[in-house]
Amino acid sequence: MLINCVAYQEGRKLADIQPEQIHEYVRRPECFVWVALYEPTPEELETMQREFGLHELAVEDARHGHQRPKIEEYGDSLFMVLHPIELAGDELKVGEVDIFVGRNYVLSVRSRTERGFAEVRARSEREPELLRHGSAYVLYAIMDTVVDRYFPVLDALEVEYEELEKRMFSAESNRGIIEALYDLKQKLMTLKHATAPLQEASSKLYGGRVPQLCAGLQEYFRDVYDHLARVNQSIDNIREMVTTAMSVNLSLLTIQDNEVTKRLAAYAALVAVPTMIAGIYGMNFHFMPELDWVLGYPLTMAVMLGIDGYLFYRFRKAKWL
Repeated sequence: MLINCVAYQEGRKLADIQPEQIHEYVRRPECFVWVALYEPTPEELETMQREFGLHELAVEDARHGHQRPKIEEYGDSLFMVLHPIELAGDELKVGEVDIFVGRNYVLSVRSRTERGFAEVRARSEREPELLRHGSAYVLYAIMDTVVDRYFPVLDALEVEYEELEKRMFSAESNRGIIEALYDLKQKLMTLKHATAPLQEASSKLYGGRVPQLCAGLQEYFRDVYDHLARVNQSIDNIREMVTTAMSVNLSLLTIQDNEVTKRLAAYAALVAVPTMIAGIYGMNFHFMPELDWVLGYPLTMAVMLGIDGYLFYRFRKAKWL
């Protein structure tokens, strides 16, 4: 589906145009066309390929989707894959944005994500001095927006970890907390898969051999790289804390099991002493004190209660009961 098709010149919007008019504008000097597609059909991609002269391999990647974040050069043009991530309840929804960038065009192909880049276009049109840099600035603006949208997701995961940390030492079952921690670790891995390759790819746009298309905007792309470095560092820190929390929870489970074992052992000892005494006196040998003593049975019961009372006192003092 076609979202926008707009021609710009000298940093200012010329007009909304139809796809069949694209070739007329891309031939003009100091002019570029910015097209946005959402889950396009193969026919729409073929139309864009003809109008912009896109490389077949890049178009194939966009057609099939499910690419890892990357930047590839095809002559004087660039092909970039981004993975925007959105919160959908308690789950993370991973989308894909494929961006084709040439000297006089930008084509963004969005799929599996609801949130578009209308605010990016509006912001760019409000800054004609920056938009004067052409298609490379649009590439930066889209990259910057996708990376900035990682921060609310990361903040939500940090809040989720803090809540789990509070529950760790409560009376709640630690087995359920371990499952929640493992789920959080999977979310962090999903976010890491989107940001780590993109950080590596974005480093190609500001240091060393910079594509001619991006010359003059290195400081902007370096800013994107710095943001990605912060995101990746935060992800690594939270993952380490989650791993530590899982170890602590396993230790707490072991301690709880030991407490149960100690209580069972203590109760078994309280039952064992009367059982032993009653077992001996229940054998009914001829020479038994209770056969001749009037106080034999009361005395035996008193001894049992006394020993059990002493054991109970010692177990409580040792916090076994």
